[in-house]
Amino acid sequence: MRTVLLLIISNVFMTFAWYAHLRNLRTRHWLIAVVVSWGIAFFEYLVQVPANRIGYGRFSLAQLKIVQEVITLLVFVPFAVWYMGTPLKLDYLWAGCCLAGAVFFIFR
Repeated sequence: MRTVLLLIISNVFMTFAWYAHLRNLRTRHWLIAVVVSWGIAFFEYLVQVPANRIGYGRFSLAQLKIVQEVITLLVFVPFAVWYMGTPLKLDYLWAGCCLAGAVFFIFR
């Protein structure tokens, strides 16, 4: 459970590092966006590396990756809808179904 919680925190930082500059720094030079994103990503790595080290003994490498991808979608969809203002689309549901299938096959 610690692994999943740390990966959720890590993915929140990662999502902001990758995409928040598209909203907040649109008018700034792209190098400023890079530096800000790197700063955010630093905190992501402070959580992500321990999460993977803790989880690797409990999950296989493939299981760890699939868990991370599911968490990424669970973090990205609310971020995209509420923070970035993109409309909620049915495609998110289909992507979630595909990931549910991936979870089924990797953990069976």
